[in-house]
Amino acid sequence: MPGPGSSRIAGASGVQVVWFKRDLRVRDHSPLVEAAADGPLVAIYIYEPDVLTDPYYDASHLRFIEQCLAEVDADLRTLGSMLIRRTGEATTVLASLDRELTPHGGIAALWSHEETGQATTYTRDLRVAQWCRERRIPWHERLQTGVVRRLRTRDGWARRWLDRMKSTPLDAPEYIRSVAGLDSGRPAEPRELSLPDVTRPKALAGGSSRGLRLLDSFLTTRGMDYTRAMSSPLEGWDACSRLSPHLTWGSVSIRQCYHASRDQLSSLRADDRANVEVDPRWFRAISSFEKRLRWRCHFMQKLEDEPDIEFNNMNPAFDGLRDPESDPRLQHAWITGNTGYPLVDACVRALHASGWINFRMRAMLASFAAYHLWQHWKPSADAMAPLFLDFEAGIHFSQFQMQAGVTGINTVRIYSPIKQVADQDPRGEFIKRYVPELEGVPDEFIAEPHRMPLLTQHMAGCIIGSDYPQPIVDHAEAYRAAKDRVFAWKQRPGVRDSSKRVYIKHGSRKSPLRDRLNNKE
Repeated sequence: MPGPGSSRIAGASGVQVVWFKRDLRVRDHSPLVEAAADGPLVAIYIYEPDVLTDPYYDASHLRFIEQCLAEVDADLRTLGSMLIRRTGEATTVLASLDRELTPHGGIAALWSHEETGQATTYTRDLRVAQWCRERRIPWHERLQTGVVRRLRTRDGWARRWLDRMKSTPLDAPEYIRSVAGLDSGRPAEPRELSLPDVTRPKALAGGSSRGLRLLDSFLTTRGMDYTRAMSSPLEGWDACSRLSPHLTWGSVSIRQCYHASRDQLSSLRADDRANVEVDPRWFRAISSFEKRLRWRCHFMQKLEDEPDIEFNNMNPAFDGLRDPESDPRLQHAWITGNTGYPLVDACVRALHASGWINFRMRAMLASFAAYHLWQHWKPSADAMAPLFLDFEAGIHFSQFQMQAGVTGINTVRIYSPIKQVADQDPRGEFIKRYVPELEGVPDEFIAEPHRMPLLTQHMAGCIIGSDYPQPIVDHAEAYRAAKDRVFAWKQRPGVRDSSKRVYIKHGSRKSPLRDRLNNKE
């Protein structure tokens, strides 16, 4: 029998409800396609206060979501339907919708994509699953990424990922049977959800059409030098795909990206065979891009397999390496871009302005917090999460742990914020864009402006300690201390065996690390 609160009507077929979560598009959307084939349909987006006020989010995320939803609604209306918006806890909203649909037989089935998210969305999904079971409402969750639920072994994972990507992206339904009489609702305002005003003036805008244009421009014009330029905070701004927010919020699917890259690669090869000149950098760039599509799912799989890594070390053998409580002074200087290390500060300020920075610089920021400041990865990851417009829990927490050296299966890499300037921004172009107080600093001092003689400081219009801070730690001392601590810890009894167990659960099978851990090198 249906559970309490059910609104089933004998003889009524009911309504298919498609719940848009982090899949804000109508193309390559199997829940929408399948539900549309099963009967009248209602498409819903739920503004969940407990999710959107999670510490990992801010108003820039909501703005991107709204831009995606506006396009979803417009696309649905061309198909004969519309998007309805509701605000509240998910099961409460679904129960209310079930009552609204009483004249049509209530909710016949709930449809959505699988989601691999943080604890807030995971526990929400558990509540929704329980709510559906009590009312005997089937909940159909469909695949969206290469993440495999209830994965038993990492062996063969890459092949499974490729098999999923090879299937052809779905077109939108040709027509949707809608349900009349429902209030469409309205977009939520940040203040209604107790969110601060949007603070990312340079953030990308959302929506499938924008995302697909980015994909096309990357594969045809911008991305030729991707393999080399992706490490540069200057060149990476254009040479990187910039698709990560669209993949995070699902305005473009990872399968759409894979097929677009395959199609472009086939076109380039055809040109090459026809003796049409093709720059060889394109082949390397597209290959690198496809590897990073798989890499994305590889890291999300870690959180799917072990949700606890949102909170605790992936490798428990490293528990105690750092104090889990952060130093408020150091943390504040780091997250506001006032460390006295120009490239670190420029990258953080770029995040505040745009919600994006290239991967190499993200790694440097996490490394600086973990090694130079000797801060535990968890408070650092939490503080930086809302700055990323493309915050993806599985990638974010795994990466902060990897850069902090607490996985036991990744190379310990301590980035020098000074060497990175020489490698990536030797003339300080990026630095001066986001740290304007350093505009007059000569190139030879741009990595370490505190080394300028006082006369040079006056000539540059930048007095260290007044216009720009002194370094909050000494690079050489911090580097040596961190290296000694980490490598001494790795020699402790049990660390190696614990690392082997982490590798079996989470390690990439394409890496030679397996041999290293088994003393075969």
